[in-house]
Amino acid sequence: MTQIVDFMRRNYKVILLITALSAVLWSFIPTKKTEDPEKDKLLLELLTYVLEKGHYSPVEINDSFSREVYDKYITGIDPTKRFFLASDIKEFDQYKQVIDDMIKTKDLSFFYLTNARLLKRISESKSIYKTLLAKPFDFSTEEFIDTDYENQSYAKNDKDLKERWRKQLKLSLLSTITDKQKLEHNKKEKDPNYKEKKFEEIEKEARESSLKSLNEYFDFVENELDSNDWYSIFINSVVEQFDPHTFYFSPEEKDKFDISMSGKFEGIGARLQKKDNVVEVSELISGGPAWRSKELEAGDIILKVAQGKEEPLDIAGMRLDDVVKKIKGAKGTEVRLTVKKVDGSIEVISIIRDEVETEETFAKSSVVEKNGMKYGVIYLPKFYISFDNKDNRDAFKDVAIEIERLKEQNVQGIVMDLRGNGGGSLETVVNMTGLFIEQGPVVQVKSSDRKKDILSDKDPAVQWTGPLVVMVDNFSASASEIFAAAIQDYKRGIIIGSKHTYGKGTVQNIIDLNQFVRSNSFGDLGALKTTTQKFYRINGGSTQREGVLSDIVLPDRFAYLDMGERDEKNALQWDKIDAADYNPIFSGFESIIANSNKRIADNQYFKLIDENAKWIFERKDDNTYNLSIDKFKEKMELVDLKLKKFKSLSDYKNNLTFTSLPNELALFKSDPVLKEKRSRWHEDLGKDIYIDEALNVLSDLDQIGLRSVVYTKNRKGKLDKID
Repeated sequence: MTQIVDFMRRNYKVILLITALSAVLWSFIPTKKTEDPEKDKLLLELLTYVLEKGHYSPVEINDSFSREVYDKYITGIDPTKRFFLASDIKEFDQYKQVIDDMIKTKDLSFFYLTNARLLKRISESKSIYKTLLAKPFDFSTEEFIDTDYENQSYAKNDKDLKERWRKQLKLSLLSTITDKQKLEHNKKEKDPNYKEKKFEEIEKEARESSLKSLNEYFDFVENELDSNDWYSIFINSVVEQFDPHTFYFSPEEKDKFDISMSGKFEGIGARLQKKDNVVEVSELISGGPAWRSKELEAGDIILKVAQGKEEPLDIAGMRLDDVVKKIKGAKGTEVRLTVKKVDGSIEVISIIRDEVETEETFAKSSVVEKNGMKYGVIYLPKFYISFDNKDNRDAFKDVAIEIERLKEQNVQGIVMDLRGNGGGSLETVVNMTGLFIEQGPVVQVKSSDRKKDILSDKDPAVQWTGPLVVMVDNFSASASEIFAAAIQDYKRGIIIGSKHTYGKGTVQNIIDLNQFVRSNSFGDLGALKTTTQKFYRINGGSTQREGVLSDIVLPDRFAYLDMGERDEKNALQWDKIDAADYNPIFSGFESIIANSNKRIADNQYFKLIDENAKWIFERKDDNTYNLSIDKFKEKMELVDLKLKKFKSLSDYKNNLTFTSLPNELALFKSDPVLKEKRSRWHEDLGKDIYIDEALNVLSDLDQIGLRSVVYTKNRKGKLDKID
């Protein structure tokens, strides 16, 4: 078994696992497989057995469990409620409270019934959209659509279903038409002689584009998906009831997970997740095409995908793997993504696919001068390690090297930038914490059937003894939280960033299911990633759900939204155990935190960021759209007007110069690509208001000096602090 502190971040309500957009990672290879009910039964039996025996906090498989599986599965296969009728749901409802009993008896009749009905309804829907798109839509009528599908009822009959399709198609066409009209207007502004297309022509093009998109989608569903693909959705609707990080891997998916730890691949360099039945960007791979373009962001929702100049394909309701197949492609080719930004605006982003190198996911450092002092910045995208070969690169070794290089440059303080770092291995984070503290406990790990284990740094040597600031955000998870929590508990440095980190305080293991079958005639059964342990801070508190609270909170766009594990329905709860035996290292941070809070409160850019965050929060439940084109445009114009105010945030410059260290400067002569990558990183740092404040805090730490906390034993043998 491979022990990991899951580095795949923002695992919201996924149907399929977070996936990298690449030719190697998570590409879906359609193959027709023969349906095998006996194998399906064996797989279900194995999964429930392993979960009941091996999960950290097994869930009772009862009527309540049954209802949750039912809701997740039905929602997963028809998220926009445009296939099933109310009569179908009424028929399915008889199984709602007996799926638990069916699991125990290996009865799969519920899955076979719903799958057959879904395929039938999908086939019937083809005539609906083809008929609707055969003639122009009336965009002058004032009518409304609510896109909060989760809280809507199912269509009562065929007529009601057709009306639902009509409104959904009309909204999609409105978006396409208004985008095309903007493009026409821009062309006219650039060239006064350009003859803009008439509305009727644009409307026809939009319908033809939508028809092509839907034809491709339905063709894919009918010809490339089989029962095994749908069954995996049902299976994961079952296993994910235990917690959001428990997931079944088919044999193909297990191979891809192993590959994802290292190597090179071609794609756009992003990871996706299924959240609330939409496809959301969860992470940009450092150095990849999407990261370099600076347009796509974590949190963006992908609505459509287009190949080069071809018409975009609407991906509503499409499985995650299938979306990946549409986005991945060969180096040098173009993909255009229509995305909904976190602020509600719709943008079309063009990205040229390229080779994504994992080299850019390794630690790197830079030097900067501020207020006459020199500081170092170490950026660590994840706590990487090679599980198979410990002699390969790992984050602990690389960060140690970067610290030594920075010390040679006589830096007065170091910023550890863990923003967006989704985690990695327990061993690595324990060793890395030891670079900043003398030997002592780093994290406590508890299994369901045994006492806690305390993982400690046993090396008394300290690599860096000077001022330290750790930067985090909402997406800093798992191992990042262990590191930040240990630094905070030891009072070794100051944690600065989002209000709290992600809040993933669990450890997963990959369990090969084949080991439980003595003679297997079914072939490879795949593997299960399941939660087997929970980790705790050395102060006894869990990071689960709560995350690590920053000492200094910086406003960000997500400040008022529920982000991370606390937004997960099935996430394990927060709890607390006894503290480990440890002593804080420094004291006297109060004045530094107060100074930073005053700077933040007085900073106009931070005020604007906070205003933007409040506006995003206010718009999060705005799911109603007027389908009159005039009213639709009116609403979009108001949004655009507000966005213009916030666009000024991108103009920020901190007027700091970041430079590479001598070892990299020497490499630039023979490696112009590396030089370009570092130049882009330094340019980003120069526009980063958060790094600017982190350096201000380092400056304050350096100016007032650090006071060691001295302890002495009292008569009861307890430690008392002496200031």
